[in-house]
Parts: sequence; C-alpha cells; structure tokens
Amino acid sequence: MHPIERLRYVARAHGASQAVMVAETAAALRSFGRDPQGLVTACRRIVDRQPSSGPLWWLAARTLTAPDPIAEAQLAAAEIEDDRTPRVVADALPEDTTVLLLGWPELAAGGLPRRGDVDVLVCDVDGAGSSLVLRLLRSDVDATDVPLSGLGAAAAEADVVVLETPAMGPGGFVAPSGSRAAASVARLSGAEVWLVAGIGRLLPERMFNALCDRTLAADSPWDDELELVPLDLVDKVVGPTGTANPTDALRRTDCPVAPELLKPF
Repeated sequence: MHPIERLRYVARAHGASQAVMVAETAAALRSFGRDPQGLVTACRRIVDRQPSSGPLWWLAARTLTAPDPIAEAQLAAAEIEDDRTPRVVADALPEDTTVLLLGWPELAAGGLPRRGDVDVLVCDVDGAGSSLVLRLLRSDVDATDVPLSGLGAAAAEADVVVLETPAMGPGGFVAPSGSRAAASVARLSGAEVWLVAGIGRLLPERMFNALCDRTLAADSPWDDELELVPLDLVDKVVGPTGTANPTDALRRTDCPVAPELLKPF
C-alpha cells in the first residue's frame, strides 16, 4: 500500500483498533524520512482527522521530537503491539466478580476470555456490545447484553465497573458517553471503578487539552460519542505495568509535548 494511502486509511478509519491505526501510521511515516516538513504535515493531519486517539497523538509527538523520527515511530508501534494491559486487567480482577463494560473496549475485553470465573455485563453504548457478548459466550465466559436503558442498574449490580480510555490527562479522561453516569452510580453503590489506560493513552496536560478541544463539543456534549470524565471517580488505573491510583498513574506519561501538534491543521 502506498504511504499516502495508508494515511488516508487511518484518517477514515472508524472503530479500528488503536494498535492497527498506530502501526499503519508508523509504516506510512517511513516515506517522510528525508522530508521533515512533510513529516510535520503528515503528523498534524493524522491527529486532526483522528483527534480522540491518544496513541496517535503519542506516536506523532514522539516522532516529531526524536533525533531519529522514523526509528522512533517504529519503536512506538512495537510498544503498542506488545501492550500487556489486557493480561494485567484479567489477572487483577478478583475471583467470582461481576464486571460491567461499556461497548467493546479493546484492552479491557482482550484478557477476559482467560477468566471463566467472572460474570460480565456489557452495556451496548456503541453498537458493538452485543458482538462482544457473543465472543465472550463462545469463550465460556458468562456474559449478559445490557441495553443502554439498563446502564444505571448494571452499574449498581456490578462489583467492578471497568472503563477504558483512548486518552487520559491531568484534567480527566475521555471515554464513551455513559461512562460518567456508570462511574457515578458505582461510586454511590460501593462498587470499584477501574480505568484501563494502555500504552500511549497518558498525555501531558497541553497535549490532552488540545485533544479534548478537538474531540468534545462545547455547546451540546450530550450529542457526543465520547465524554470527559473526572479522575476523582476512579479508584484504580490499570496499565501495562500494573494498577495505580490516578495521580501515580499520570507519572508514567512518556509522551513529550510537540508544539507543532497544538495548533489545528
């Protein structure tokens, strides 16, 4: 595939996994090894077309600030591919617990087929939840499809509400709409709220603010597919190295600030 076609694929992708988008983008950026200006333009364009993807902001920032941009892009893609977060989530869940997921979170759901002792409630907030339920049932995991109208009841029933974010920063985290409601109900009912933030999802403040400005509507947030959720609703952040409280988790941010990305393309 021509590098420009790869970038167009990523720009148009909807519902593709973060790992695939990072891998395709990193492969496309190889063609700009001797074109620094073209590299900047390509990175700005991709985050402008996929503004909610923390891993793409992370990839672009690392690429633009590295002495060897192309090698750095390939290293970042390899790190995303080898993300251990799904295994960490599966290993951290207590035995015989009831878990609530929203939609089909790629990392949180990735390790659940290894845990046949948990009950999974899946609230179909994005149209993909029913497919996840079928996949889990085929893996002998007890899973229940919950309609959006049952989100509150499911959050009250669960022992752990597991949310997943494409981007997290000091100002909160971005998650599928309904996440804030689920976390609030869980907090009131005594359930734990876990936030899954894999590699590339933790951004410094300036980068996270730029992502939110381009992702979230200021005038009608109830129409968005994503919403900003405060970190004070989260008990644990789960990442590739284990679990931590939100303050400690933010300390492992490995994304530099690339000023070139802060201004919309």
